[in-house]
Amino acid sequence: MPYYRAVGEIPRKRHLVFRRPDGGVYAEELMGEEGFSSDSSLLYHRHLPTAIVKTEPVEDPRDAAQAVPNLPLAPRHFRTRDLPTGGDLVTGRRLLAGNADVRLGHASADRPSGLYRNSVGDETVYLQSGSARFESSYGAIEAAEGDYVTVPTGTIHRWVPHGTVDALVIEASGHIRTPRRYLSQCGQFLEHAPYSERDLRGPTEPLLAEGPGAEAPTPVLVRTRGGLTSMTFAHHPFDVVGWDGCLYPYAFNIADFEPIVKRTHAPPPVHQTFEGPNFVVCSFCPRPLDFDEQAVPIPYNHHNVDSDEFMYYVAGDYAARKGSGIGIGSVSLHPAGFTHGPQPGAVEAALGATATTETAVMVDTFRPLDIGPAGLDCEDPGYAWTWAR
Repeated sequence: MPYYRAVGEIPRKRHLVFRRPDGGVYAEELMGEEGFSSDSSLLYHRHLPTAIVKTEPVEDPRDAAQAVPNLPLAPRHFRTRDLPTGGDLVTGRRLLAGNADVRLGHASADRPSGLYRNSVGDETVYLQSGSARFESSYGAIEAAEGDYVTVPTGTIHRWVPHGTVDALVIEASGHIRTPRRYLSQCGQFLEHAPYSERDLRGPTEPLLAEGPGAEAPTPVLVRTRGGLTSMTFAHHPFDVVGWDGCLYPYAFNIADFEPIVKRTHAPPPVHQTFEGPNFVVCSFCPRPLDFDEQAVPIPYNHHNVDSDEFMYYVAGDYAARKGSGIGIGSVSLHPAGFTHGPQPGAVEAALGATATTETAVMVDTFRPLDIGPAGLDCEDPGYAWTWAR
């Protein structure tokens, strides 16, 4: 993250003795990206964060559910509401599409997850409906419909839904960050950025496990590039009394994104919200439409020759694809090698419109997306031919 936070109890300076009430010394843990060359935070634990008592291999369901190339090449439509409900927000993820840079999954979770650490890359979870409590070593965040929750690599956390939560899960092979063009050279959000520090919600107080469970051995599911391991810690890892730094989980609500409006239609980069390794995340939000008297207020036909476009429709009315079968909970995948655009008749129907109610999350990848098992399970087989009707 591009700005500093301090939560809970911390000493006057880093790496000084910081004593517990019983006279012992709190254990430091530096969580840092790119070695010691990028953002970091310093956490103070009641117990040693290195104390493990057991590790066991865990069968990875991903090994049995591989994605397949998008061949023959075609635009795709996935109806995520046709996928089964159940499971948690970690092990209940179902792969829609992915490549070596990013995995795009859907979860319809109705129960708490176990403790989890993804040591492959950052995650951003978008809550399309419902609400949940995100709990981590840094503290808790209450997340609700429309929230992006970004989880830094290596963060031990769990999800506790309040009822059922439908979510898009973006799992990166590296770090998910604010686009560099939105920040000053010192990391402050610039005035032209579509959101600012005030819009980001991080943990505000420590989250300490209490009772007998706090002192008992506690398993954590750990993902690395080699697979899954159940790693049992000697004590519950939610034992951080304070931390400070620029690396931590945070939430950002899509309703706080400030759309850019032009006289004529603006291309997707104006909607960019985050960037990851070889992909970007964009937020399409309700906004006034283009205001030139002759403007065509919906997207023109376009061919992104370097990227696949994955669009998750989450609210409102997406006029450009009306009549194609797209609805709330739909995902369209428009791959490189295919020119896509408005549904036939949509241009004429949109003339004179002054506002849009659409809300959508788009992930553009710069390497082809393969199709996951869940994508195949909920695919609309007639979508590719909707422009020819």
